[in-house]
Parts: sequence; structure tokens; C-alpha cells
Amino acid sequence: MTVDLRMHEQLPDHVALIEWERPPHNHFDCEMLARIADLGRQAQDAGARAIVLASVGKHFCAGGDFGAGGLQASPAEAISAIYAEGKRIFSLEVPLVAAVQGAAVGGGLGLACAADFRVATPSARFQANFGRLGIHQGFATTLTLPRIVGAQQAAYLMYGAHSVRGAEALAIGLVDRLADEGQERQVALALAAEIAASAPLAVRSMRATLRAELRAGLDDAFARECEEQVRLMQTADAAIGIEASLAREQPRFVGE
Repeated sequence: MTVDLRMHEQLPDHVALIEWERPPHNHFDCEMLARIADLGRQAQDAGARAIVLASVGKHFCAGGDFGAGGLQASPAEAISAIYAEGKRIFSLEVPLVAAVQGAAVGGGLGLACAADFRVATPSARFQANFGRLGIHQGFATTLTLPRIVGAQQAAYLMYGAHSVRGAEALAIGLVDRLADEGQERQVALALAAEIAASAPLAVRSMRATLRAELRAGLDDAFARECEEQVRLMQTADAAIGIEASLAREQPRFVGE
């Protein structure tokens, strides 16, 4: 796993780029999220006025790893640790722009939604796939997804685990700018530079006001998500859903 920070061209536009690479699907773990949070704090302390979150590889982030040695090994401990680091990312004080290629699925969608803005390609795929795994939604999508797309659209995306591509994501407000294939990072950096051209103290102040309700609800949202995810991971449906996901098959749930 690599997670790196680059100050875009020595910060002429006061923009920082945090990028990660964790083949094959950029699944996150606690260590990776902690590194992103650490680098975000380092960037803003160094003078960054906006930060771009990006990944190397086919997918932006496929969420948590439910494979061998992943979240199933010790779910309560693993999920709690992941959400503690997720809260640190939410606590960053400068605007975040996510550059999304490939899949932003499950917790990967949550990571993209932690950003203030999302730039994606037409082929990018966004999915709150928790219902197809047999578990509760996570990574604060309880709060972020309804704020971004509205309560009804969020419920539709979550209940049916519907997948949306770039153009549809733009139409429903999940994506802010659609970039040509392979250009998502450049467009995200340009958007970040636009933000960074404004007065930095004013932007931080405005952002703190606009996200105050979101940040105030994080502890309760993370606690509820963790509790329900751990509970539901003990069910037959979760075993069916996770096994089907790993095998890339359609799950057949039994309601137990």
C-alpha cells in the first residue's frame, strides 16, 4: 500500500494532492485512512487551501475489504477503528475534491462523499452496495448521501443498491463536474485551484458553517452505523451477500 502527498507544483495554487494505491481495487483499511487523514492535516498546515483526493489504478476505492483477513475477522474492532479515522478526514478544515475513476462503492462511496466536491468520468460507477452485502450503510453515508442528492434519492440508491454512472451521477447531484476519460484528476485540480483562489480564512469559515450540522451528527451516525453493521454481519443474509459479492454472483437472500 502506498499513500502519498504531493504539493501541486510546489503549491503555486495552494493545492495539495493526496493519492493512494492499494491494488487491485483500492480497498481501504484503518492504516490507509489514517495516512490520508495525517497527510491532509500536514497539507493544510503547510498552506494548502484545497486538497484533491485521488487514487492510482482502475478504481477510486472499492470500500472495505470483506475478504480473508478483512472486516469479517473482527468486525466491531475493525469498523470502529475505520470510523475513527474517517472522522479525522471529515475534521479537515479545507475543502476536499475527490477525483473519481472506476468504482466508488460502499465505503469508497462514503470516502468520496466525505469530500466537498466530486469530479468523475462518464464510466465512473457509484454504488451504495450495502443492501446487497446484507448490512447497514456505513462511512457516514447516513448523513452525507441525503445531503448531496436529497433524502428520496438517497433512499432509492441505498434500498436497491442501485449503481449510477458518471452522467446520471451528475444529473442527480452526486457528481459536480464530469471529466473526459482519464482527465478526472486534472479537472479536480483545476476545481481545487478555483477554490484556493478565494480568501483562505473566509473559505474555512464558510465551510465550517456549511458543514456544522454534518460534523455535529458524525458521532451518532458512526455509532449507529457501526452497531448495526456488526449486528447484521452475524446474519445469514450478510454471509450470503458477502459470499456472493466475492464470487461476483447475484445474492439470494433468505431474510434471516
